[in-house]
Amino acid sequence: MRIVIKIGTSTLAHTTGQLNIRRVELLCKVMSDLKNAGHEVILVSSGAIGMGVGKLSLKSRPTDMATKQAAAAVGQCELMYTYDKLFSEYHHTVAQILLTGADLRDEERRENFHRTLFRLLELGALPIINENDTVATEEISIGDNDSLGAIVAVNANADLLILLSDIDGLYDADPHTHPDAKLIPVVNAVDEEVLALAGGAGSSLGTGGMATKLHAAQLAVEAGIDMVIANGADPEVLYRITDGERVGTRFVGKGCAV
Repeated sequence: MRIVIKIGTSTLAHTTGQLNIRRVELLCKVMSDLKNAGHEVILVSSGAIGMGVGKLSLKSRPTDMATKQAAAAVGQCELMYTYDKLFSEYHHTVAQILLTGADLRDEERRENFHRTLFRLLELGALPIINENDTVATEEISIGDNDSLGAIVAVNANADLLILLSDIDGLYDADPHTHPDAKLIPVVNAVDEEVLALAGGAGSSLGTGGMATKLHAAQLAVEAGIDMVIANGADPEVLYRITDGERVGTRFVGKGCAV
């Protein structure tokens, strides 16, 4: 399978903004093993601004554009250094691709992205993709990495998109305020009823929430791609998902059957 895995800031970092070393090490080990098993893996990684916040010892995620971009510049270096070091331990080569909304809207630039991405996969590299937060402004921003993950999955003709976050999946009510909320294992259509289940924003270090994940699901399923939302606290959940187990919430791509 060709799998796009999107990892949220809350999965990569502690609430302090500092890297969750044990979890990231295991994530890289599992993804390396999936590649060894013959899967093509594309990683969409959040965390640049969050890690920059920790590295710069800022008290909270910045709200002004200049400080966000400064934090991203610092954090992206740390993020890629970490991935390069950990994946190289399992003999896998990583490649960095930074995108803005303009890169995906302009036909020529989007085609350049396609060529680079597919050539990297042919060469056996593991592409690591993030929004180019150091230059992105509101006008050219993709906005969130859940949507970016879906856009990458569509452009890569992926078989599966996995969103790893700090939640187990989509619930029929907000589990933070409704202790009896039930996890929805399968969603066959992202309709108005499903969209109404979206809650608020995600963690203080990230930008995502259920609304962005449901938007990603819309993009994926329209392209016939299955998408799974799962909790990234245990990275070995990736084995269970790729083995076809029912984990988290699976959104069924159009033309697929469960």
